[in-house]
Amino acid sequence: MPHALIVAHGQPSDPEPAEAALAAYAADVDTLCEGVDVKSATLAAPGVLERRVAALPDDAVIYPLFMAKGWFVTSALPKRLADRNIRILDPLGVEPSLPGLVSETLTGILAGHGWSPQDTELVLAAHGSGRSRNPSAVAREFAVELRKKIAFKAIHTGFVEEPPYIAEAAANLSSQALCLPFFACAGGHVLEDLPEALSEARFSGRVLPVVGELPLIKQHIALVLASTFKEA
Repeated sequence: MPHALIVAHGQPSDPEPAEAALAAYAADVDTLCEGVDVKSATLAAPGVLERRVAALPDDAVIYPLFMAKGWFVTSALPKRLADRNIRILDPLGVEPSLPGLVSETLTGILAGHGWSPQDTELVLAAHGSGRSRNPSAVAREFAVELRKKIAFKAIHTGFVEEPPYIAEAAANLSSQALCLPFFACAGGHVLEDLPEALSEARFSGRVLPVVGELPLIKQHIALVLASTFKEA
């Protein structure tokens, strides 16, 4: 049976909860991905990635549950694989189909509220970086593509680690607004920094799950993994 490993960053200060959450996530994808054995590992949990990789056959693939193809995906992860030549797929955040999947979900949410997109504002809350322009560039490009699919009144992009910050992006909006956390997993930034920023902005709209937890995303990852092995 083909094997796949979903890898996420995890939480260095408290690795176990994030490791367990990712294992549950991978179990859901495994259920959806007939014919592929799907496991998981975070980079933060000591020794877990190395043990999982050691158990993988050479034709396995790794799916990075990240929002940018940055240092963790292109440098840290390959280094942790040591001498194993295991294929690393593109991360979730840069997949061309992601704006379409998210727009389908957002369209359903808008309809459920009886909101028209033309009267609704969206806050795209992303990580950003004080060291690299790549994470914010990915988020901005996603916003551009999403704007082509849904005619929101406005899309405001804000970041945790660089300006414009989330509190700025979410300020002075009506209650007819959505906040979409542009994150793969609900880690510390989503559970702590985001609520703090939205509170500072007095944001009164609806906060959505992180992109990685939206409907259709797990199904999409399962399809990506299944199609990868069919191509091979």
